[in-house]
Amino acid sequence: MRPIIFSKMDFSHSSLFGYIEDLQELTIIERPVRRSLKTPEEIERLTVDEELSDIERALFLLSSGQDIQGTSVVANLPVLMRQNPAETLRRVLPKIREVLHVAGVEMQLTAAVSFLTVLQEESVSIHTYSHSFLHIILQNLEHRDAGVSNAWLETLLAVIEALPKETIRHEILNPLVSKAQLSQTLQSRLVSCKIMGKVANKFEAHIIKREVLPLVKSLCQDVEYEVRTCMCRQLEHVARGIGTDLTKTVVLPELVELARDEGSSVRLAAFETLVNLLDMFDADDRSQTVLPLVKSFCEKSFKADESIIVSLSFHLGKLCNGLYGIFTPEQHLRFLEFYKKLSTLGLQQENGHNDNQLHLQTLEQEKKYISVRKNCAYNFPAMIVFVDPKNFHLELYSIFFCLCHDPEVSVRYTMAISFFEVAKLLNSDVYTIHKELVTLLQDESLEVLDALVGHLPEILELMTNGGEKNGSESKLLSIPDLIPALTTAEQRAATSLKWRTHEKLLQKYACLPHIISSDQIYYRFIQRMLTIVLTNNVLPVQKAAARTLCVYLRYNRKQEQRHEVIQKLIEQLGQGKSYWNRLRFLDTCEFIMELFSKSFFCKYFFLPVLELTHDPVANVRMKLCCLLPKVKSTLKIPTDKHLLQQLELCIRKLLCQEKDKDVLTIVKRTVLELDRMEISVDAFQKRFYENDLLDQEKERQEHLLEMEQLEKEKQKNEGRSANINDKMFEKKRRDSKTSSVLAKSINLSISGSSSGTSAGKEEKKSKLVRSQSFSTQVLHPKYSNIDKCPNKSSATGYTSSIPGMGKSCMLSFSDDSFRTHSAGNSGNAVFPSSCSRNLFNSANQKNNGNKEGQSRKMSVKNRKSNS
Repeated sequence: MRPIIFSKMDFSHSSLFGYIEDLQELTIIERPVRRSLKTPEEIERLTVDEELSDIERALFLLSSGQDIQGTSVVANLPVLMRQNPAETLRRVLPKIREVLHVAGVEMQLTAAVSFLTVLQEESVSIHTYSHSFLHIILQNLEHRDAGVSNAWLETLLAVIEALPKETIRHEILNPLVSKAQLSQTLQSRLVSCKIMGKVANKFEAHIIKREVLPLVKSLCQDVEYEVRTCMCRQLEHVARGIGTDLTKTVVLPELVELARDEGSSVRLAAFETLVNLLDMFDADDRSQTVLPLVKSFCEKSFKADESIIVSLSFHLGKLCNGLYGIFTPEQHLRFLEFYKKLSTLGLQQENGHNDNQLHLQTLEQEKKYISVRKNCAYNFPAMIVFVDPKNFHLELYSIFFCLCHDPEVSVRYTMAISFFEVAKLLNSDVYTIHKELVTLLQDESLEVLDALVGHLPEILELMTNGGEKNGSESKLLSIPDLIPALTTAEQRAATSLKWRTHEKLLQKYACLPHIISSDQIYYRFIQRMLTIVLTNNVLPVQKAAARTLCVYLRYNRKQEQRHEVIQKLIEQLGQGKSYWNRLRFLDTCEFIMELFSKSFFCKYFFLPVLELTHDPVANVRMKLCCLLPKVKSTLKIPTDKHLLQQLELCIRKLLCQEKDKDVLTIVKRTVLELDRMEISVDAFQKRFYENDLLDQEKERQEHLLEMEQLEKEKQKNEGRSANINDKMFEKKRRDSKTSSVLAKSINLSISGSSSGTSAGKEEKKSKLVRSQSFSTQVLHPKYSNIDKCPNKSSATGYTSSIPGMGKSCMLSFSDDSFRTHSAGNSGNAVFPSSCSRNLFNSANQKNNGNKEGQSRKMSVKNRKSNS
C-alpha cells in the first residue's frame, strides 16, 4: 500500500484514483472487526431476564453464562453476603464451589480475593465461615498455577489469624503432617513451610515442640533448596513461638547448618534470619556463634559469594548495633571500615582508582553496587549510633558527603529521607551538615527534593536552634546560603510539571517565620508567594501559596509591611480584573479567619469581602455566599454592630437583585443558615468558651507584635533625640561660656571707670531678684508647648531631656499638672525644686550677661540724676 502524504496531496485526475484505491484497501482492514461482533444467537445467550432476583441471576450466570459472567458473580459475592447471607450460603456458594473446579485463572484469583473480603467484613460468624469457606480454600490451595496457589495461600494465612485453636489443629495442622512429606509435590511442601510459620504463634510451646518442630527439622533438611530456603525464612516465626530456650537448642543449630548450605539463597535466608533473631540470643551465643558467622559472610561477600553483599549492606546497621556490646575495639574498627568500603562500592572506577581494571563491570553488577550504596544510605543513622555522634565528623562525615553527592538519584533520595534522623542524632553538632542540606535542596532531581521536604520544618529548626552550645554565631552564619537554596528549590519545583511537589514545598515553607527574620521573609518570600497566587495555573498550588502568605503576614513584625501586604491582597486579588483572582481572594480570607483574630479580619477584610456581592461573575458571588456564615462568625456584638448591619444589607440586596438561579438558591440556603447562627458577644460565653479563648490568644499575640514594633520605634526615636539633645547641649554650653566671658569683661570695664554707691548696688540687686522671680513664674516660650517634647511615653507622662542640663529631668504632666495650690500666697505651678532650678538655669545663663549689663547701666544713670 502506497503511503498517503497529505502535506503534498495532488488532486489532479490521474492521482485521484490512486487515493481511492488506498481508501478501498483501508476498508478491507476494517472487515475483520465487523466479523468479530456478536451474532444474534450469542446476544440471546448473554441476555438475562431483568425480573430475576440477585440470587437467581447469580445462579443463572454461574450455570449457563460465560466465564466473564461467572467471574462477575464471584466478584459480587461479598455484596450478596451482605444482602442475603443465608440464601447465598445455601444456594450460591455451592455453585461457586462446583465452578471453581474447572474455572480459569482469572476466576480463581477473583474468588480468593472475594473470600478474603467476606472474612474481613465479618458478614458471618467465624464458625460459619470455617464451616462454609475453609474447605473451598484448602481444596484450591494446591492449584497447578503458582499464582493461583499463592493467592489462596494468602487467604488461608489471613483466615488462620481469626480461626480458633481447635479448628486450626484439626482442619490445618493435622493434614499438614502428610503434606510436608518428601513424597508430596514441591508446591505442597512450600505451602506447608509457610503454614507452619503462621501456626507457630497460635499454640503453646510444648505443642509446637511436639507437633511442629519435627516437621520443621524435616523441611530444613529437604532435598530441594527452594524448600530449605522457605523453611529457613519461617524459622524466625517458629523461634518467637517457642521461646529463647528452645531457640538456643533447636533453632540456632539449624541456622548454623543452613548458613553453610551449598545454595546461595539458603545461606542468604539463614543470614537474614540470624540478624532478625539477634535479640533472642544471649551474649555467649552472639560472641561464640553469631559473630564468627557474620565475619565469614563479610569476608566472602567480596570474593566468592557476591550474592549476599546486597543483603549484608541492608542489615549492616542492625547487625553492628546488635553486636555492639561484644565487639573489641579492633572488631569495631573493622566493621566500620567495611561499611565505608560498601558506601563507595562501584565508584572507584569513576574516581580513577581502578584504571588498570581489565574487565568492565556488567550492567547487573552496576545495579547491584547501586543497591549496596542505597542500603548504606539507609543504614547511615544506625552507623552514627554505632560510632557515637561525637565522632561523626572524624569517622563518618566523608562518607556522608559522598552519599549526598552520589551520582545515582536513588542513593541521594535515600539520604534525603534519612536526613532528619541524622540531624536529630547530631543534635548540637548539626551545623556540620548544613552544606549537605543546601546541596540536597539544590539537587537536580525533584524526587530528592520531594523526599527532603517531608521533614524540612524540623530540619530547619534543628539547623537554627540545635547549635546553641556552639553559640549563636554559627547559626547566623548558616542562614545566608540557606535562603538562596530555599528560593532556588521553590523556583525549580515551580518550573517542573510535578505540581504536588511544589504544593508540598509551599506548605512546608510556612515554617520559615520560626526560622529566619521577618525582614528576610518580607524581601525574599512574600512577593514570591503573592506572584504564585496571581499567576500559577494549579489551584492546590495557589491555595498553598495563599495560606503560607497568610502565615508570613501573621508573624510579620512591622506594621507598615503588614499594611502593604494587606493592601496588595485587597487591590490585586479582591479588586483584580480576573474573576479567578477574586476567587483566590475569598480563599485567602478563609485562611485569614483561620490564622488571625476576629477583630483583625473585621478591621481589614470584612468590607472588601462584602464588596464582592456586586461581582459581575456568578461563580464569585456563589463562593461568597458559601463563605458568609464564616464571615458572620467573626462579628462581636455590640462592637461590630455596624458591620452586622452592612452584612444584612448585602444579603437583602442579593435576595432582591440576584438574577442567576444557582446563586439565588445558594443565597436562600445561606440565609437560613445565617438565621440559625448565634453571634458571639464581647463577653465570654460557655458555648463559645474555647473558641473565645483561642481568639483572645490570637488577638493578644497580634497586639504584642504591634507593641514590639512601637517599642522599637520608640527606642529608635529616643536614640535620635538623644543625639540631637547632646548637640544642642554642647552648642548652648559654648554660648554660655561666651556670654559669661563677655559679662566679666563688662564688669571689669564698669568697675574701672566709675565708683558705685550703696544705693545703686541695692537697686541692682532688687532688679536681679525681680527678674529671677519672674523667670520662676513664667515658662520659657521654648518649652511652653508640651506637644513639642521629643519623647512621649504615654498620655499622661513624658520623659524629656532638656538642653543645657547635665541630667535628664523627669516631668510628669498629668491632668492636675498646672493646678494652683492654695497653700501660701503664690499661685504659681509647683515643680520639684531641683527640676525647676535645672529647667530654667540654662535660659538664665544664656541671658545673664545682657541682664547684668543693663542693670549696671541703669544704676549709673540713677546715680547721675541723684547727684
